[in-house]
Amino acid sequence: MRAVEVSKRLSRALFCFSSYSRSLPNFLPSPDCHRSSGDRDTCLLRFPWSATQQRGVKVNASHVRPGNVIEKSGKMYQVIDAEHKQRGRGGAMMQMELRDIDTGNKVSLRFGTEEAVERVFVEDKSFTCLYTENDTAFVIESETFEQLEVPLDVFGKAGAYLKEGMKVWLQLYDGRALSGSIPKRVACTIKEIHASTKGPTVTPRYQRALLDNGVTVMVPSYLEIGEEIFINPQDDSYIGRAK
Repeated sequence: MRAVEVSKRLSRALFCFSSYSRSLPNFLPSPDCHRSSGDRDTCLLRFPWSATQQRGVKVNASHVRPGNVIEKSGKMYQVIDAEHKQRGRGGAMMQMELRDIDTGNKVSLRFGTEEAVERVFVEDKSFTCLYTENDTAFVIESETFEQLEVPLDVFGKAGAYLKEGMKVWLQLYDGRALSGSIPKRVACTIKEIHASTKGPTVTPRYQRALLDNGVTVMVPSYLEIGEEIFINPQDDSYIGRAK
């Protein structure tokens, strides 16, 4: 009897495995998805999770936008600017200003509008700034508690406005921060006011103010030391009073 029972269990196991193996191809992307950019795009539409297993996709140069990351001759570049230009009878082209991710150097390259470019997939994630020290920002991901050390220059000039508890967004590639952004409105406190050198009878509309983060901006002349104001960190422009 024991031998019969073991035989029945073995038969059921083999049946389940056979059923699973027959259904498996319906859930896995076809190998054809990796043969060309068109097939790959179709694959991503049918199986969006498979994008996490691919490093990039070939696109026409005319489809590349600022902020994208591309691979060229084995090097990784972040697109700073992409401009469509017409060369008369020579046809159209894309003039791109790029930043070498490894060195930080800027280069300018030209591509034909229909030229294939390898656009690399990056991951967008939000973090909270813990603190900044020297030229480094220390951030943490709120769900996984993943911590990263990010160079301040990743945020550009907006890095001067980073502060404890601020929410930031990073573009990551292989766990490395390529670029970062912060809120478009940041609260700052006026520490010093630099009076205008114009005549005593002339009241200027704006005056130079030193903020608590060391940045000097132009603010309305009616503001005083100690007031809290909102500043756009992208261009250091005054937005309004914070209170």
